[in-house]
Amino acid sequence: MSRVQPVSSVGLAAVWSQLQKNPLALAGGAVVLLLAAAALAAPLLAPYDPAAYDVKRILLPPSGAHPLGTDQIGRDVLSRMIYGARVSLAVGFVAVGIATLIGMVVGVVAGYYGGTMDMLIMLGGVDVMLTFPRFFLLLTVIAMLQPSIFVIMAVIGVTGWMGVARLVRAEVLSLKERDFVVSARALGAGDVSLMFQHILPNALVPVLVSAVLGVAGAVLTEAALSFLGLGVQPPTPTWGNILTEGKANIEIAWWLSVFPGMAILVTVLAYNLFGEGLRDALDPRLRQ
Repeated sequence: MSRVQPVSSVGLAAVWSQLQKNPLALAGGAVVLLLAAAALAAPLLAPYDPAAYDVKRILLPPSGAHPLGTDQIGRDVLSRMIYGARVSLAVGFVAVGIATLIGMVVGVVAGYYGGTMDMLIMLGGVDVMLTFPRFFLLLTVIAMLQPSIFVIMAVIGVTGWMGVARLVRAEVLSLKERDFVVSARALGAGDVSLMFQHILPNALVPVLVSAVLGVAGAVLTEAALSFLGLGVQPPTPTWGNILTEGKANIEIAWWLSVFPGMAILVTVLAYNLFGEGLRDALDPRLRQ
């Protein structure tokens, strides 16, 4: 009885061997791990309290005492950047988790049942959502709510599941008539069991890659919302609102814009490189 391998049995050694052939993916993965470690260890790594201000140290340029300078009320930018990584990455992971969960459920139901159910879900749900420009939809929803970290996570997640749904649906359509599904159905497995225990685990490879790439998009979206004043609100530090605070002083305090901008750039680039490399490594056609 043939069966498509789920992610857990693809072969870690084969995936790692393929990743080693892609130095850009390895570099992206290393940066991702370093960022995650820095976010988790923020209380240990930050040299100052990110909320502590000192009016005697306003807009100091980078120095030994303050490697990334200080902001307009004397707060240490490095400390705020480290704690900002915590918030930005948390938003990215939780938002992508919400989007992935919704997308998997919608996609597996649409692909499994097909026919009218598929048409209603894909045309009435996915395609309708895709007709709205996502960023403007985000702005509209958040403008009607009180911006907070939880609202940002939820809104980014609830507006970002359509791509995952399409990926899962396509995989389910190709898997639901395979021998292992037919055998499980013959043995009395119900629809729910077939969808979530037999089919979905075998459709997770593209979902995993999409989730990695989605974190980069969610971090960028959160930064853009915070920059516009609709994201996580001060005094909680995020890379986006640090950029906003530096906008008014960009001519005399370049470090307030350059360093958070570079952090966003490096993070998004690292996740994209790692996600692309992971997609190639998980593709059995490339593992020879």
